[in-house]
Amino acid sequence: MRTFTLSEAQTMLPVLESLLKRAQTAARLAAQVDGELQDLSQRIFLYGGMHVDIAAVARRRGQREKAVQEAKDTLAEIDAIGVQVKDLDTGLLDFPFQLEDRVVLLCWKQGESAITHWHTMEDGFAGRKPLDERFTRGEKLQ
Repeated sequence: MRTFTLSEAQTMLPVLESLLKRAQTAARLAAQVDGELQDLSQRIFLYGGMHVDIAAVARRRGQREKAVQEAKDTLAEIDAIGVQVKDLDTGLLDFPFQLEDRVVLLCWKQGESAITHWHTMEDGFAGRKPLDERFTRGEKLQ
């Protein structure tokens, strides 16, 4: 497992936020198409059948598949960097960090201007604590 320094993680935030937004947009599109197809199926069921534009439905299914693949590829790209996506909808990312004799997670949520919290692997987001001087030892403060 790759670990990051605080400054490395901070520096990567703009790129990661861009990737996160791309994955979120693709996931929202896939969910929207899923909803449309469910509505169509429900209407067909309720009305005992109806005329359906098969070509239009096929196009939407293709758009959904493309969006799902884009979301998966983008999440794989973030994972390959070594960053963990904990919640795509809220934009929650964790960066493994070596704190003394254990690995903890620097925690960032979309909308925050910087990484200001951390938590243990066991505690998760609910156990977030503010960063302290242990996280900046050996780093030049900007």
